[in-house]
Amino acid sequence: MAHRIVVVGSSNTDMIIQAARIPRPGETILGGQFSMAAGGKGANQAVAAARAGGQVTFVARVGNDVFGEQAIKGFVADGIDVKHVIKDPDAPSGVALIFVAADGENSIGVASGANGRLSPADVQAAADAIGSADVLVMQLETPMETVKAAARMAASRKVRVILNPAPAQPLSDDLLKCASVLTPNETEAELLTGVKVDSEAKAAEAAKALRARGVGMVIVTLGAKGVYVSADEFTGPVPGFVVKAVDSTAAGDVFNGALAVSLAEGRPLADAVRFANAAAAISVTRLGAQPSAPKRAEIEQMLKR
Repeated sequence: MAHRIVVVGSSNTDMIIQAARIPRPGETILGGQFSMAAGGKGANQAVAAARAGGQVTFVARVGNDVFGEQAIKGFVADGIDVKHVIKDPDAPSGVALIFVAADGENSIGVASGANGRLSPADVQAAADAIGSADVLVMQLETPMETVKAAARMAASRKVRVILNPAPAQPLSDDLLKCASVLTPNETEAELLTGVKVDSEAKAAEAAKALRARGVGMVIVTLGAKGVYVSADEFTGPVPGFVVKAVDSTAAGDVFNGALAVSLAEGRPLADAVRFANAAAAISVTRLGAQPSAPKRAEIEQMLKR
């Protein structure tokens, strides 16, 4: 039976320009290719978890517009429960403008729209789904009060909480104590700890500092190098998979969605993280956020490498 994952978070429409490199301030670059794709960190994580084999419920707000309609159709196509995806009559759907360079690196600007109106009341309306979940997944593209409300609700009901602290911003100790798993990248780990994560030793130092603030488990994602894990069950690096990167936009989101599924399934921690690494590695070989999220069979095939 599929394990139950609830994602509370954002949904955006990504407008993507592929160019030789990311333009500098004041610079215009010609010749890039344009495309549109469904995105938003929360939506990306929900889709990634569903394709990885989870039974997913998404709690979010979209605009009552064509972008919101398209987003919901996409969620339904991936088998996601959209009962708690609200069409907001007073705000447009979120939009992200993304530059993708030839080496796969990206630069992103987001207009939050309806995402900024996701409220603690919306979380309360989804209390039954959150309380019966195996894992709750959250990020920081929705209001902090909403993130805290969901985290407290899940923690009070003994539901495992994966908190992806992105976009990077300071976090209170009371929120961190609700996080069973914290998954910062190098930038986010540095902002939260003051430790510049430029080596495995520094990743270990940052993870230790975060666990001292009450986090149960810290997984520092290190891009192509994989991740560094600090937990009671296992501490140490888990290498990534060598692939040719095309677009790294949703790699972290795909990692978190797949991690939610693998942890819910009860895999040993190192194996659960390797499953998530495999999903993220596949995602960077494809353009777009949600279009890049692999299906379960593809992840299993990558794990055989």
